[in-house]
Amino acid sequence: MTLPPASVPPRGEAARGPRARPAPVLAHVLRSERLTPGLVRLVVGGPGMSVFVPDPHADAYVKLMFLPAGPRPRGADGRLDLDAVRATLPADVVPRLRAYTVRAYDPTTRELTLDVVVHGTVGLAGPWAAAAASGDEVLVLGPGGAWSPSPDVDHHLLVGDASALPAVAVALERLPAAARGWALVEVAGPADELALACPPGVEVRWLHADHTAPGRRLVEATLALPWPGGRVGAFVHGEAGAVREIRRYLRLERGVARADLSASGYWRTGVDDEGWRSTKREWTAQIEDAESAAGLA
Repeated sequence: MTLPPASVPPRGEAARGPRARPAPVLAHVLRSERLTPGLVRLVVGGPGMSVFVPDPHADAYVKLMFLPAGPRPRGADGRLDLDAVRATLPADVVPRLRAYTVRAYDPTTRELTLDVVVHGTVGLAGPWAAAAASGDEVLVLGPGGAWSPSPDVDHHLLVGDASALPAVAVALERLPAAARGWALVEVAGPADELALACPPGVEVRWLHADHTAPGRRLVEATLALPWPGGRVGAFVHGEAGAVREIRRYLRLERGVARADLSASGYWRTGVDDEGWRSTKREWTAQIEDAESAAGLA
């Protein structure tokens, strides 16, 4: 879930002109909770959330914006004036964005719940979330979203690592009581497993990561599943290399329709978020071209 580089317009959008930059919402941390050693839950809210309009999809997400220390000019409406902020930054410094699934949103209290993966002191948002305290400012962009479980498929397949766990959890909660299928989730170890609400016909399998090859066990477990008859709807998100292998298997070997598949790399081994964002569109295009060459629509 990353922003494409502004210099490379997506296919079919070259003639649309530049997109207006959305203004971030200024929220505040209300509560935080360590759910597992690797997952921190943040609840954010405050008066700034009065303009937040939620996205209805199960994979709805927001982007948290991290700015260097410095002035925070605001417009007449009280929102952060992002253009004015950018004008104060050195040419080689830009706001940094990190995307997170909306785990829950309460329209009455306007409280937004986000589950953030933490890898010790590594990264940007993880250490921030681990240390976040009540009252801390949060700049929220979005939301976005595009996928929800289809009511028309016969079986559901949800595949993801810790970064996709919040979206998997939301999807499981939204499945009808008669739903059938599997959820495969790769986490660091037993302590990172969570109780997930899901229909009785959906089996949740926890996989413990091989840290030398993130996503490998997700690939193995997906390929080992007994394939059901009927129409399968799949959600596959996590490390880019694993997602690519699983998508290829589902499309080329199992014939899962493109319309029944949501597959995206949330991150890539050995590359920071900015680096992955700069190459993700090319990665996606290569996959789509390969599928087209194989005769898949």
